[in-house]
Amino acid sequence: MLIEKKDSNLFAVLGPTNTGKTYYAFERLLSYQTGIFGFPLRLLARENYDKAVKIIGLDRVALITGEEKILPSNPKYFFCTVESMPNNVEVECIAIDEVQLASDYERGHIFTDRILNFRGSIETIFLGTLTIKNVLKKLFPNIRIETRDRFSKLSFSKKYSISKLKARSAVIAFNVNKVYEIA
Repeated sequence: MLIEKKDSNLFAVLGPTNTGKTYYAFERLLSYQTGIFGFPLRLLARENYDKAVKIIGLDRVALITGEEKILPSNPKYFFCTVESMPNNVEVECIAIDEVQLASDYERGHIFTDRILNFRGSIETIFLGTLTIKNVLKKLFPNIRIETRDRFSKLSFSKKYSISKLKARSAVIAFNVNKVYEIA
């Protein structure tokens, strides 16, 4: 299915975690007069909201998530969960993080709607993994796509004491019981 909307202002930055995609889009968004950034997690929206407030001031930045709403009288930039992105605000730039979640059983319809229907008047940026590349190319033949490589190497270690982990190590648990076990 080919979407017959103008897609020349669409840009995708695709690659694995730790490639600078979000950092790039944040900088790009703030280079415009107005913008909306949609994140998959409330904590990511909050983290980037806090960062934007330090750069451009509390009165110009809004935060909208399912749990928090900080709306100054005339915000220029909105940092939101994807579900909370305002659809009644026209902005120059829209960025949507983790667009491959369009394939998620529970939240995919929200990401799909944002990919198909939310546009910045000047630029729309999709961020995600390479798994979404062919879908984006099929939907938007004129989309510009940049791929990125991971900045650092990820490796797997066998199970051993947490006290012996090297600095900057990540511990990953795949269910809540494992989280409590690790804690």
